Amino acid sequence: MSSNNRKSVIGEVVSDKMDKSIVVRVSRRLRHPQYGKYITKSAKFVAHDEKNECQTGDVVRIEESRPLSKTKKWRLVEVVSKVEII
Repeated sequence: MSSNNRKSVIGEVVSDKMDKSIVVRVSRRLRHPQYGKYITKSAKFVAHDEKNECQTGDVVRIEESRPLSKTKKWRLVEVVSKVEII
């Protein structure tokens, strides 16, 4: 399913309350052009999780896909690391 012309990002699952869907926060650090201070910006993406395998706190890789719903345009590729349940 993976293709070279699809974007792939790594982020943290912030919500898994929907059925077969997760919300992933992708953070990036950039330098302020004038002041030089590093700023963390983040974006949230809704991704398709077919097997409901992700939990809040997991680090996952998602990639672009065709639109699956109004807001869901990303697909879960792999779970990079699972969160420990205490």
